[in-house]
Amino acid sequence: MYQTSTKPTEILKEDIKKLKFNEEDVLTSKEDIAKRKNDLDKASALGAHSKSNIKIYFVDENGTGYKVIATVWATTEKNVSLKKEIMIPIKSIYEVGFF
Repeated sequence: MYQTSTKPTEILKEDIKKLKFNEEDVLTSKEDIAKRKNDLDKASALGAHSKSNIKIYFVDENGTGYKVIATVWATTEKNVSLKKEIMIPIKSIYEVGFF
């Protein structure tokens, strides 16, 4: 599991557009990557069915950790889509939390 050196900063989903992201995956183990995919699939299903909010933990290009609470509208091969066409690259996400 990926660890940030500091507690993630909560960010408004609208502010995600201001961030830049790395191309490299923050997760290195196949198990963690598979768990992330399963969690994002579950989050997409919850978002489509009941508009449930989840917690997404991710890092920007500087390795700064963030947390956003939002509804996942869709998950593509490379990105998670939130409201207002806001995207987070899947490779930048290190954890998904459910309420």
